[in-house]
This record gives sequence, structure tokens and C-alpha cells, in this order.
Amino acid sequence: MDFAGEIADPIHKYIRFSQVEKEVIDSPAFQRLRRIRQLAGAHLVYPSAQHSRFEHSLGAMHIAGLAGESLLGKGYIDHAEVVQDLRLAALLHDIGHGPFSHLFEEVLEYRCKTTHEEMGKKIIMQSEIADILGRHGNSPDQICRLSFAQSKVNFLNEIISGGLSVDIMDYLPRDGFFTGAEYANVHYHRIVSSLEVSKNRLALNKSALNSLESMLISRYEMFKAVYFHKTVRSAEVMLLHSMTDADEALGLTDTSLGNYLRLTDEATLDRLCALDGKYAFAAKLACDYRDRRLLKAVYEKFLHKRKSKMDRKTLHALALRIADAAGVESKYVFVDASRAASMPLTPSKEEMYSVLVVDKERVYEMPVSDIPLVDSISGFFDMLRVYTTAENREKVERSVKKVLGYQETLYMGGKVHG
Repeated sequence: MDFAGEIADPIHKYIRFSQVEKEVIDSPAFQRLRRIRQLAGAHLVYPSAQHSRFEHSLGAMHIAGLAGESLLGKGYIDHAEVVQDLRLAALLHDIGHGPFSHLFEEVLEYRCKTTHEEMGKKIIMQSEIADILGRHGNSPDQICRLSFAQSKVNFLNEIISGGLSVDIMDYLPRDGFFTGAEYANVHYHRIVSSLEVSKNRLALNKSALNSLESMLISRYEMFKAVYFHKTVRSAEVMLLHSMTDADEALGLTDTSLGNYLRLTDEATLDRLCALDGKYAFAAKLACDYRDRRLLKAVYEKFLHKRKSKMDRKTLHALALRIADAAGVESKYVFVDASRAASMPLTPSKEEMYSVLVVDKERVYEMPVSDIPLVDSISGFFDMLRVYTTAENREKVERSVKKVLGYQETLYMGGKVHG
């Protein structure tokens, strides 16, 4: 592959790019990712977490190139053009993110039942990106399908999205570096060089299982320590409610391409803060977020391997009961259930239960539960929290103990610890 230049990067040292990649990177649709933080409100807890979807996408492209070259050298990929397709797909896998990254996806899902993947497809196929790809002989449709793990070649999908994906191998060390957390220890070079293919599935040489184990545990620890940090989530809950309540006024979930591509973190925050009248409380939440006057957590419980998800209706009903018991307006009580799979999701959006292992001439499917330590963290986990404003903290904290003590079986099961 001919490269047109390189970019210095704190995680990968130098990231090289081809001419078609350069033109995609320089497009307004892609440059927009500079203005969308990778970790939404985490910078209010970890001040250096200012990194964006832009540099993460570059990093994912870089590792996709390494993975592609590894598989090309082993004969699993026939042509170097496939490596270029992989790199472009990784580069564009996050192109559809809205302001505040995954946080805005909660608003999209609630208000219009769509996802950042669907918006990403629209951007790739209907913006100048399609023209750039076409001019260089790359199929926009093929790149689009591969970007969102819908290619007919399954092992290529797994490089972009899955337990062995380049997405994980970039965001973990990058998030760990910029937050200062010491959990994200990922030996991605070892994993990438050990990739194999069997029956159209991505496999891993047995010698790299320790590196996979380390990565999976790092991901789990980062969720607990950073992504689900109570103060990080406090900031996100404020933005989530502000954006949801203000959507009618601002048209945030208008998914027309022109509107969507104008949505960035600071532009959206400024619009939220400028609201008044019936949207004054939404504006206050946004302004308090901006000025770091955050909600206080008065209750939290870690729920590991819970099978059923607490839906929005259940959480709202619980918030109303707590507010009524506390004698405060319901708008000042926020019940939040952060939920994630302990294991990465496969391209089909199912939790990763096994890994295909190559041991000399033998290929076998190994349950992740057979990997030391990993079995103890498999399954879904929820973090249930109740937040309120500083002035209502004591009243709500007392009412939470009463309400959750009474409702423990209905809402959580097992004993409640206040």
C-alpha cells in the first residue's frame, strides 16, 4: 500500500495514511469527529479525557491495517485491496456518532428508535465520503457494510466489531492513557499477530490467550472505574435529561443529514444553555453540567449478572415514589441504571461466549468461561443509582432507604444496602 503521509499519535506513535484515507479524513463530515469527545462527560472527573472520536477512528484504522497485513501474510486475505477496505471501514466505523458519543444514542433510541450505526450508513452513502471512495475505486456500499459488520465475509466483520476487534484494541489503551487509569493494559500487537481464520470466523492462536484475557479484564475494570464512575454518570444523566426534554424545541433528533452533521458537543451544549420558558429546567441542567455543578449520588448498587433490564417506565415510577416520599418535586430525582455486557458484543450484537482457538493443527471453540478469571465477570452488569440536587440530598437519601427497602424484591431482588 502506498502511503501519503503520517500522523503522530501518543498510543501508536505514528499512524500512516493513504491518499484515499487522507481525503476522507479531510472531509467536513469526518472532521466533525474532532468536536465529539470520546468519553462524553468523563473530562469533568478525569480532566485530560478530552480526546475525541477523531483520533480514536485514526487508531482503529491503524490497528485494522496491522490485522489486515497479518492475515494477508498468512494467506487468509488474497489481495492488498482488502486491507485498504478494512482500514477505511475502521476509519468510518464511528462516523455516525452524535454529540456526547454514546450518550446521544440513548436520546436517539428513545425519541426516534434509531442508532449511530444507521446514521453512519447515511453519512457514508449520502455525503461527500461516497464520492471520495468512488473516485479511488472503492465501493461505498462495500465499505459501509463492512464498517457496521454487515459484510458477507464474517471474519472481516469481526475485525471491526467483536471480542477481537480493532475498536476495543484502540479505545481501551487510548481511554486509559487520557484518563490516567491504570487498568487498560492491552497487548494488541500480540493479539493481532496471532490472528487466524477458520470456517469464515476469526480465530486466535492459543499462545495469545493470556493477552486476550488481559484485554477482557481491562475492559471490565474500565467500565467499573471510568465509564460507569458515579460522577461521570452524574454529568451524563444531566445531559441525557436535558437533551431529551429539549428535543422538541431544538430538533436534536431530526435525522436529516444537514441537521445531524451540525450536531457537536459544544454547539449542542450552547443551544441547550440558551433555552428558557418551558425548557428552563433543561437549560439549567445543561448549564450546571457546563459549570460542573453536578447531581449528587445518594444511592448505588452494583447488580452483576442481572438478566432483566430495568426499563425507562420502571425507573420513572421508582423516581416518582422516591420524590413523593421525600416531599420534593419529581424533576429533582433521577434514577439511572447503567447497563453493559461484561464481555464484548459480537457483530450480531450477542455477548461473546466463546473464542475460536488454533493450537498447532487443531482448531476448537473454547468458552470464555474456560479462560482463567474471565468466567467470574461474564454476563451483564447494571449499576443502579439515584441522583438528586445538592439542596435535596438529605431528604432524598432518607426516602431512598424507605422506598428501596420496601421495593427491593420488585426492583432489584436480594438484600438492599443503603
